[in-house]
Amino acid sequence: MERDAVDGYLKRLVEMVERMSRGEIWDVIEALYQAWQNGKRVYICGNGGSAATAAHMASDLNKCILVEGKPRMKAFALSDNVPLMTALSNDIGYENIFAEPLKNFLEPGDVVIFISASGNSPNILKGVEMARERQAVTIGLTGDSGGKLRGMVDQCVFIPDEYIGRQEDGHMILDHLISSVLGKVMLGEIEAPVRRAQR
Repeated sequence: MERDAVDGYLKRLVEMVERMSRGEIWDVIEALYQAWQNGKRVYICGNGGSAATAAHMASDLNKCILVEGKPRMKAFALSDNVPLMTALSNDIGYENIFAEPLKNFLEPGDVVIFISASGNSPNILKGVEMARERQAVTIGLTGDSGGKLRGMVDQCVFIPDEYIGRQEDGHMILDHLISSVLGKVMLGEIEAPVRRAQR
């Protein structure tokens, strides 16, 4: 029996953070930096807790990264439009709630971030397929084994923990980490990322 469940959870969280790939994270920062430089949009998709993370990430990218005299990030969480999601779910199936809006909005060079702890949600995978058809940059935030998502996207940050709660913790950590570092790059406080993982 675990003597201190709180201490045990936090220790495993620290171990998880230590195992996260810094190179994978830098690759995502680079993709978002390039999108900002090129005036492209960022779309974020997720179900359940990952929908909340998607909304939080869109908020942070839009509000917390401001460079005076330069254009702002353009980020949208597709799960925020509940009327559209429920209409699509009711009329053509829940598996289409991300792919269909992407048909409306997505342009080549835009970035789509797909958040899925399992990496196997049908609506996430259909969204990836649509994003690839439209020549968007695809990013996955996943966990556990990574599921199918891990092998379908251009960039993926894998949360190395078997417990979904810590996987979702990891995705929120990534949101704040990416927003913080990306903001510093955009302000010129640190070097712009250029495939640091491959140096």
